[in-house]
Amino acid sequence: MELLPKNMKPVTRREFLKVTSAASLTAAAGSSLAFAAPAAAAPALNPFGRTGRPRLLLSLAAYSFRENFPISRGQPNLKVPAGRATDMFQFIDTCAAHGCAGAELTSYFFSEESDAYLLKVRRHAFLRGVAISGTAIGNNFSHPVGPKRDQEIALTKKWIDRAALLGAPHIRVFAGVTKELARDAADKLVITALEECCDYAGQRGVFLGLENHDSIGSAATLLPMVKAVQSPWIGVNLDSGNFRTADPYLDFAACVPYALNVQFKVELKGNTDTARPADLKRFSQLLRDGGYQGWVALEYEAKEDSAVAVPRYLREMREIFAAG
Repeated sequence: MELLPKNMKPVTRREFLKVTSAASLTAAAGSSLAFAAPAAAAPALNPFGRTGRPRLLLSLAAYSFRENFPISRGQPNLKVPAGRATDMFQFIDTCAAHGCAGAELTSYFFSEESDAYLLKVRRHAFLRGVAISGTAIGNNFSHPVGPKRDQEIALTKKWIDRAALLGAPHIRVFAGVTKELARDAADKLVITALEECCDYAGQRGVFLGLENHDSIGSAATLLPMVKAVQSPWIGVNLDSGNFRTADPYLDFAACVPYALNVQFKVELKGNTDTARPADLKRFSQLLRDGGYQGWVALEYEAKEDSAVAVPRYLREMREIFAAG
């Protein structure tokens, strides 16, 4: 089946350079994110400069089975289909059964968050031969200075501690949204919150990956924001389905050199309201072309039953990765 829409052209080197140049110019000149760095600040984020062959490691995000977890964001999920309830231990078993080297344990679905419980999860994953590739939180750093913003920073630090306990090297974070501030002002607060949290994360050996989500819909927005954070523990959580541009593949390619973690969606919309199949082979090649080495997690969000679709897409990803 032809997954690539006929009107979507391959990313050329010229197009790739155009987007990366635009992102650099946005950061340096006309953007609200063109901050003056303190004299003693750490250098801005550069491409990670990985050496050697690209390595794409298969993982699966717990969010793919979000309808099956009895707990979601601390609240009971009353819509779990009959006979389909699962927990983190069973999810890890699913990852092992389908040949995933890693499991992304989305924070929303933990039935307990005590140290003892997290250590049981870590032990179970190790015994099943599954690495905990990361976790993900639903923070919002776009609130004005005050109690709400303080709570979001505290939440992030709490999950940094939990990620370290789990042995998870990476946390997906958001910039968030706001109706209380102009976007320019909110972006500056996002930067300072990320710097504070990255300082904390670095002490525990945990990376924070800012996702193209919410207010961030293009490489030209994402890259200047990430580059403005003065920390070696920041990078991009690169979601293939969240670029709201005419050519999401182009934006994806521009972000690969800064990616800490990658999430594959099986559909994308770009700048339209219509979902279309994503070309996972093309996305994988863009990762190889960018020298990526790390986790690529399937985060399934399409309408087909996840119990049917997820195994099929994992097989496809495994075959694509092996062919490289």
